[in-house]
Amino acid sequence: MGLKVVVIGTGFGRRAVAPAYESLGCEVAVVSPRDVAGVSRAVASPCDLVSIHSPPFLHLEHVRLAVRHGRHVLCDKPFGRDAAEAREMLELATAAGVLHFLNFEFRCDPLRKQLKQLLDGGAIGKPLHASCAMFTSIGRKAPHGWLFEKDKGGGWIGAFASHQVDLLHWLFGDIETVSCLSRIDVMARPGREDVGGPLHDATAEDALTAWFRMKNGVTASIDTAYSAAVDMPAQIILYGSEGVVQLTHNAELLLMRPDQEPERFPVTACKNPLGLAQERWLAKVCDAVTAKQQIAPDFNTGLACAGILDAMRAGEPSISCGPVSD
Repeated sequence: MGLKVVVIGTGFGRRAVAPAYESLGCEVAVVSPRDVAGVSRAVASPCDLVSIHSPPFLHLEHVRLAVRHGRHVLCDKPFGRDAAEAREMLELATAAGVLHFLNFEFRCDPLRKQLKQLLDGGAIGKPLHASCAMFTSIGRKAPHGWLFEKDKGGGWIGAFASHQVDLLHWLFGDIETVSCLSRIDVMARPGREDVGGPLHDATAEDALTAWFRMKNGVTASIDTAYSAAVDMPAQIILYGSEGVVQLTHNAELLLMRPDQEPERFPVTACKNPLGLAQERWLAKVCDAVTAKQQIAPDFNTGLACAGILDAMRAGEPSISCGPVSD
């Protein structure tokens, strides 16, 4: 039998994370973050790892509980509601001497790893700029919940842009400056359990445009919306002095250089490439727990990202629109 893992979270935790652990031979117990007594019992029971996938406003509480029992801990992004909570979680884990991991699983996505290999190998020359864009319509009909409440750590900056900020950090190193404009494109939403009842106003952004300068001089942009009118293929484009590499919809990786035919890189057929990234990252985590070895991304990574997210949130969301009609 593999590791004993407690997964806190019945959304993404139950749907994506628990099956990934089970595929690795782990014994998994899933508990709802709403069940306070159940969470306490699960974490107090013999286990090797606590995997936290609760809403951001509960991250600190659950990390505090896990390290109090001496459990190694993995926390999902955006790693608390702000950098102050992220710093406290890092300090708690460090003081307790437990291993700590941050769920930036996309670093283990095969195409993103190949993207980094091309960059590091000089395929596009000196890197100059990165452009990340993703527009999805999923959020147009999403019911109101913590994701749309600022004081609960909601917002598209934490839910999505945290992954892109980590990508930039992973590819290019530290971020030096950032500016961001955010929006609430869909202001009023029905509650999850009161369809036809009163609408709830959002206080957290569901769209944003952000610009970055890295310490090495590379510039970057993130342009994204959760409540777009239609879906558009997600793209990551890296521009360099000698070429461009483009990743489209996590399905096609293309290298373009002057006076050469575009080079397409083979993509391994996979029904769920992002699920594969999650499984590969958790495999690394399980190996690290077994070997009692700290690996990144960890809570230090999470704190660095949280500081950037705070800077992005500094401007209030604007351009609020009415509810989307059926």
